[in-house]
Amino acid sequence: MRQRPLSVMRDELVDYEPAMERMKELVGERQREERPDTLWLLSHPPVFTIGRRTPIEHLPDPSRGVPVVETTRGGQLTYHGPGQLVGYLIVKLDEGEGIVDYVREVELRLVEALGKLGLPCERRDTPPGSELLTGVWTVETGRKIVSIGMRQSRGVTSHGFALNVDGDLEPWKWAVACGMPDVDMTSIKRELGRASMDETVAAVIEAFEGYG
Repeated sequence: MRQRPLSVMRDELVDYEPAMERMKELVGERQREERPDTLWLLSHPPVFTIGRRTPIEHLPDPSRGVPVVETTRGGQLTYHGPGQLVGYLIVKLDEGEGIVDYVREVELRLVEALGKLGLPCERRDTPPGSELLTGVWTVETGRKIVSIGMRQSRGVTSHGFALNVDGDLEPWKWAVACGMPDVDMTSIKRELGRASMDETVAAVIEAFEGYG
């Protein structure tokens, strides 16, 4: 992977919809060359977000009390909550570079970050003719630990990844995550018996060659 420095923004817990408004502002600034490529790291209060093609039968029961918000990213249903590290990537792609190419790069960088934390992980190849199988899975247990959903507008990416660090995994069972009925979502804490958000943030920033 080539060197691609990113300016890093770090926040703690930010409500999803205000975060989307701020992300739109960041994308506009990048399109106008008013800011460098940016990685915004944060977490959200409990919320399910859905892509435009998420089937209604994949949604959680409303009685669970967790809001469901439609979003503009690719992918299907994802859960966000405390203890999860969300990374929004506002990056200007090179000429001829597509969003799928960049998503695959993001997967590799997160595999690298998780490896530094002592958790071997992998991305998965997509069978020919199938929809892109995005995300990161643990090698030993085969569980999914990272969800990825992105989009591109006028050459600049938005949205990004959700890495489960030490949050509650129960809400993932209330819906069909990522369009995969049989997926078993996991976290760093579940796999290693321990987790540190600060260490995870540091490993992710190093993997994305951030500065700030």
